[in-house]
Amino acid sequence: MAQPTLPMVTLQAGIQLIRAEVADDDRKRATGLMFRESLAPNHGMLFVFARKAGHCFWMRNTLIPLSIAFIDDDGTIVNIADMAPHSEASHCPARPVRFALEMTQGWFAQRGIAAGYRLTGKEVFGPGTETSGPGN
Repeated sequence: MAQPTLPMVTLQAGIQLIRAEVADDDRKRATGLMFRESLAPNHGMLFVFARKAGHCFWMRNTLIPLSIAFIDDDGTIVNIADMAPHSEASHCPARPVRFALEMTQGWFAQRGIAAGYRLTGKEVFGPGTETSGPGN
């Protein structure tokens, strides 16, 4: 059974606009993208935690392959991992973070987005994140 769509935010990666559902409580984060059969182009899910920590993810009951970016408070990507459907393998940030963004697998790589790239979105990462790109 597909999960209902959550409230959305817009993030930016260079010229790419990302529409991300926000999972910002334990129930929403636990459900994540489980049982979804697809994601619309440039859509994903942003996981928001109250504190920085080594928040790890797995793919039990997730039907589609995903890539996850672990993100610092200023929008800088710490690391990205590819995750296989139905896997219980843990995928963790390289250092404590408060944000993680799941997109269709390969989305980041196809756009040349890697660790060190800065996503923007002042409603998420705060003021001063109006520019994006590597090292900005």
